[in-house]
Amino acid sequence: MGLPRRAGDPAELRKSLKPLLEKRRRARINESLRQLKGLILPLLGRESSRYSKLEKADILEMTVRFLQELPASSCPGTAPTPSDSYREGYRACLARLIRVVPACRVLDPAVSSRLLEHLRRRAAGATPDGGPARDSCGAPSPSPPPAPVPSPPAPPCDPGLWRPW
Repeated sequence: MGLPRRAGDPAELRKSLKPLLEKRRRARINESLRQLKGLILPLLGRESSRYSKLEKADILEMTVRFLQELPASSCPGTAPTPSDSYREGYRACLARLIRVVPACRVLDPAVSSRLLEHLRRRAAGATPDGGPARDSCGAPSPSPPPAPVPSPPAPPCDPGLWRPW
């Protein structure tokens, strides 16, 4: 479908270009949704092969839910320092592990609880260099207890296959 050769007036030109522009717009939307699906499924721990026929609305809903579960920054107007970002990432990872490890039953329950308790203690003072958490003045910051995390249903887990995510 190419451009019209000669259109008599601008209205005629717009009329003939409208289907072409609409086709391009839809192609851009579909390509963006395909990319979004490719990004969101691995982040949710789902296999792309099982979800080959997702509707567009499903992809958008999964993305919205994932973004809502991300830890909110304490000061939305300011960029977090690398140390704050590291702590938030560590806590988000811990929250996900708290849901997944017991549900998968890969580890002995005693080992699982010891591991999670160790990670909780580390989360209280987690910094990229492994040292104690400090505030901007250089003094050690008080470690607040980890916030309770809502427990959405655990993802399906195949006990025969271990995945680090």
